[in-house]
Amino acid sequence: MSGLYRDSGVVLRTIKLGEADRIITVFTQGNGKVRAVAKGVRKTTSKFGARLEPTTHVALQCYRGRELDVVTQAETIEANRALREGYGLLTHAIPMLEAVDQVAQEREPNPALYRMLTGALRTLATTRSPVVTPAFFWKLLSLEGFHPLLDACARCSENDAPLVAFDADDGGMLCAPCARGGGRPVSPAAFDVLQRMLGGGLNSVLADPAGPAVGEVERLAVTVLEHHIERRLRSATLL
Repeated sequence: MSGLYRDSGVVLRTIKLGEADRIITVFTQGNGKVRAVAKGVRKTTSKFGARLEPTTHVALQCYRGRELDVVTQAETIEANRALREGYGLLTHAIPMLEAVDQVAQEREPNPALYRMLTGALRTLATTRSPVVTPAFFWKLLSLEGFHPLLDACARCSENDAPLVAFDADDGGMLCAPCARGGGRPVSPAAFDVLQRMLGGGLNSVLADPAGPAVGEVERLAVTVLEHHIERRLRSATLL
């Protein structure tokens, strides 16, 4: 049938439509971000309503429409129920979904981001670690071409002086003299966590999160990500 396609994706958000339908936004592997109507999913008799909830990883069959596609089949790949049933986990999962919704382009595949999102949701569900979300934000920024400079001062290029602050405009850490002209202070513990997150040591951070430093890195990640996308992450208030 012309216009019919299959793909797998993660449900990013849903909006009620009429009395029984929903508009779902799905980040798919082969078609990028897709908006589609799921008809009748709010009825108790719906065959796949529960499969189209945010955080769910699904295999879809859709019919391509002029503005919105239409979901004709949905099968669960990973339900990720733990993320929706635990408030603490949900508050860390939803900001990741919103961040992807903001940076992903409609109908433009991004396989690297797709793998990163599905992996992050799986890791959050299994480890229940608050480190997953800030790590996802920083790696998302790197994927978008904004890999922060952490080895030298982003303003003067000095690599011997201690780095004490982060400036989003300059794209990285600043030494003490440059930080007097602006920049967000970063504690040594938070800087260590950030270096390990982006330097291949994420597993060590997941295994031994550094308490308050993780929260500091998370808040900094939100600030830098919002600076990059030029809009607020509404769900960041949940963190």
